[in-house]
Amino acid sequence: MRRALVTGAAGGLAAGIASALASDGFDRLVITYRNSSPDSTLAAIASANVAGVAACVDFSANEGEIEDALASIVTEHGPFDTLVHAVGPIAIKRFSNLTSSDYREIFDGNVRSAVLAARAVLPAMREARFGRIVYFGSLGANETRPYRGFSFYQAAKSAVIAFARCLALEEARHGVTVNVVVPGDIRRKSLSREAAREIAAPNPLGRAGSYEDVADAVRFLIAPERDFITGAVLDVTGGLTQADERNEPGS
Repeated sequence: MRRALVTGAAGGLAAGIASALASDGFDRLVITYRNSSPDSTLAAIASANVAGVAACVDFSANEGEIEDALASIVTEHGPFDTLVHAVGPIAIKRFSNLTSSDYREIFDGNVRSAVLAARAVLPAMREARFGRIVYFGSLGANETRPYRGFSFYQAAKSAVIAFARCLALEEARHGVTVNVVVPGDIRRKSLSREAAREIAAPNPLGRAGSYEDVADAVRFLIAPERDFITGAVLDVTGGLTQADERNEPGS
């Protein structure tokens, strides 16, 4: 019996990833959401004849509230052998325009959330001597590559990757793998691969990315037989190596 927890899956790339996992032999998929309705994701999971559950978790809340919410999910719907942690707010601004509130949102939403999610699921994984954890990075964060307008976000994602790789070393003896997927500049997050192939994009491959491209990478890393890949950072970018400066404000 396999059970997965996918955070932030009411929309965006995580919604498509959660629905894709429904065909991978899971008995139950639990998704978290904050503001957006999770109904469409649950419907996609149900169409694959898999039990889907949505739980509200605000990863920007105080630490105790988050821990309590995650503990309730694990108690009621776990134990989980798979965690796909997709929560990760972004702010693209010059440092001169960033605030202390932005700092808390970006670091709590990316780094603290990754730590708390791991703490919630790891005890059962260790006991079962099997687990798969996938985090999400950002372009160039593995090398702490700088981009204008990304000071907080890039720093936070670099921290997430460092945390994931250290965790991979520590948890390997328990049969738990920890890896990172880096999506490229995927702006239309609900596109299928077929539709994305018809849309030009400024990456070396020349076409837009899709949730299916990212889901394939996640599915690869969480497969039971993938026990020899851990601490890896897998780019799903169409060959893109530089941040798109169209994102970045001029001042």
